[in-house]
Amino acid sequence: MKNKDYVKELEGKTKDELSNALVDAKKELFNLRFRNATNQLDNTAEIKAARRNIARIQTVLSVKQRAEA
Repeated sequence: MKNKDYVKELEGKTKDELSNALVDAKKELFNLRFRNATNQLDNTAEIKAARRNIARIQTVLSVKQRAEA
């Protein structure tokens, strides 16, 4: 999925949905780091992509929070 499409999808979600997506993304990052530590991760670029997705979710969430204030 392209980055712009992913951000548009995130912008369409509510704050609760974004919070749940953030928790899921952090769990995914933890699992990727664990797999990397045990040498089971083939593509280490997935860690970088997961970190960037977390940042995207946090950015959209903070924009929505600022818009309410």
